[in-house]
Amino acid sequence: MYSTNVVVKFGGIILIKYKTYKKDFDYSYTLGIFLTIELLNQKPESVIEVLLSSQTQNSTGVAKIIDICHAKNIPFEMNDKMISILSPKENCYAIGIFKKYDCSLDKLKNHIVLVNPGDSGNLGTIIRTALGFDINQLAIIRPGVDIFDPKSVRASMGALFNINFVYFDSFEDYQNNYLNHDIFTFMLNAKIKIHDIKPDLNKPFSLVFGNESSGLDPKFASVGTSVIIPHNQSIDSLNLSIATGIAIYEFTKKSFTV
Repeated sequence: MYSTNVVVKFGGIILIKYKTYKKDFDYSYTLGIFLTIELLNQKPESVIEVLLSSQTQNSTGVAKIIDICHAKNIPFEMNDKMISILSPKENCYAIGIFKKYDCSLDKLKNHIVLVNPGDSGNLGTIIRTALGFDINQLAIIRPGVDIFDPKSVRASMGALFNINFVYFDSFEDYQNNYLNHDIFTFMLNAKIKIHDIKPDLNKPFSLVFGNESSGLDPKFASVGTSVIIPHNQSIDSLNLSIATGIAIYEFTKKSFTV
């Protein structure tokens, strides 16, 4: 039983009612059929329950969800009212309620490091892009956006359930745990252009990015190798998720050369 649930007794039966998401809850949820299927396939041990809309009982997606729930002994129910409470969109036909879980980072793999990220959409997009290029290790330096926020989960298109992530109280805490990583900090005043970087393929790397509005603190210029993604003067900077995507591609493209 979860302390953030509202428990109601009706006819001797205990009905668990979930609240609209808040960061301090010990559960979160997926909004939509595709995301719920990803949750069920990748993190079935974390699923508490699946809520389904009665409007799509005959849809292929809902049928697949029901089959998976039966196979993995995961409870599900038709509950239009609860879906309408939890989802801000009218066309949400499935919600997966899942327990929040902890991860650890692999010291031998490449990492993305986000310092004080503030936007759920950017975070989810970065997760999805990183996974697409085989980077599935993410460090977030506090304060930072909630990775379990349904907005983050939705923006990741379910990629969240295929990565490992850890929050750190400071960048120094992160760095001290992964001393073998080559660190590349992305900054507007860096001297080395990204296309001039030649990473050591025998060592894992950490690509470090700052907050959407302020970027990295100037002190990061002395941390590892400071890198700039050059662009013309029509804009002052790139969106965080775009900059991260460019960096991820540049650092991994040799692995995808046919």
